[in-house]
Amino acid sequence: MNGPMNGPMNGPMNIATVGSTAVTLDELNQRELRLRQGALAAALPAAGTSEGRQLRRWLTQLIVTERVIAAEASARGLTAEAAPTEHELLPDATARLELGSIAAAALADPLARALFARVTETVDVSADEVADYHARNPLRFAAPAARHPGWRARVSAPPLHLVRPAITDHLRAAARRRAFRVWLDARRAALVRLAPGYEHPGDPRQPDNTHRH
Repeated sequence: MNGPMNGPMNGPMNIATVGSTAVTLDELNQRELRLRQGALAAALPAAGTSEGRQLRRWLTQLIVTERVIAAEASARGLTAEAAPTEHELLPDATARLELGSIAAAALADPLARALFARVTETVDVSADEVADYHARNPLRFAAPAARHPGWRARVSAPPLHLVRPAITDHLRAAARRRAFRVWLDARRAALVRLAPGYEHPGDPRQPDNTHRH
């Protein structure tokens, strides 16, 4: 499978380096081929289109992110044993958006989740943050209103001591996602070098970025 556009997308045999290790064009082609032969094939953009090139840029980002994670996990002596589940780290669509689609996709690997747990193990939230959240969102963790006729059910805000554990878990999980995203961005910036044509899909310098102000 050739690259999706003439010029830089087709030219180099190596599309990126992670540290001193090259990521080859063939690896990207094989990753795209597997995706196009999979269950999501019908939903993918056509090869050779602007959207198709953006898909290849996204896959490039995923490949280099997986390489960064593997290198960091190895350096820390981590294994996938006792890694948190994907649902524990990404319970809903909001959590995936907070983390970003590339990092969220990488967390399908239990070794990546073990690294997430290690990187974020000291991240916590304060009692003041919990109290402030409850003051701003008093009904966020209120129990569902009791069933009764009509739709004007009156819901009372629960006292802080009753919902403190739920709010703490919610805020801590969000804080850990932010911390991992920041850490991963920094490691990628330090380790990854991309060949021209394989920039991040959102990079405003590449011609297929359609986000305009």
